[in-house]
Amino acid sequence: MWFSGDASETPFTMFSLQHGIMIVILFVITAGFYAAGRLKGAASYRKTEIILGLSLVLFELGYHGWLISTGNWNVSHALPLELSNISVLLVIILLLTGNRHLFELVFMAGIGGALQALVTPVLDYGWPHFRFWHFFYTHMMVIWAAFYFLWMRQYSLTFKSVWKSLIFLNVLLPVIYAVNLATGGNYWFIMRKPSGASLLDFLGPHPWYLLGMEAAALIFFTVLWLLFGEKKAETKLKTSL
Repeated sequence: MWFSGDASETPFTMFSLQHGIMIVILFVITAGFYAAGRLKGAASYRKTEIILGLSLVLFELGYHGWLISTGNWNVSHALPLELSNISVLLVIILLLTGNRHLFELVFMAGIGGALQALVTPVLDYGWPHFRFWHFFYTHMMVIWAAFYFLWMRQYSLTFKSVWKSLIFLNVLLPVIYAVNLATGGNYWFIMRKPSGASLLDFLGPHPWYLLGMEAAALIFFTVLWLLFGEKKAETKLKTSL
């Protein structure tokens, strides 16, 4: 049951009790990071960070092993090239190294994709299947790592973080496009929209919705900076007054 390839044995239903419990866990632990950061200020738990980073490595290896064992691994969809996959890889390196530049990318590019995936999961396997735990653990860790480094390690975000993240995504874009051409895949939905209803339906037909995705990313990253980033220019202005 835990590693079966038959989703009917452990089906997942969106907005079910098991889904609601995971969402509650996400917000409770995120709030815990905020409270701990307010109480203790800057803190570093390097051993825990490394253990968590390695746990993500094991989960990712286990996921690809499961895909292979069930005959579902294929280069057209299983390469770790979706934005959520890339975010997990960045979180692994961030946890193992503490690199501040990676923190900016994880916070900006990772939170939006992970949060959307958790609220509206594209998931067939429910509790207690391995895929269920892999999906929620890896996506939650993206959000938890971002806020952990923001509130407990006191890493900072500036408006430059917005542009760094946009540049990072646009440098990757032609690489992902080339992979799609070579594999027949649709990573990042560059080649076509998803088959079902999605937010991309509001951004126009192909390829114009790609520009809409760029604009949406800029707006979302800016909102994150306004909510959680440093605003040194405003601080200096207030001080001078």
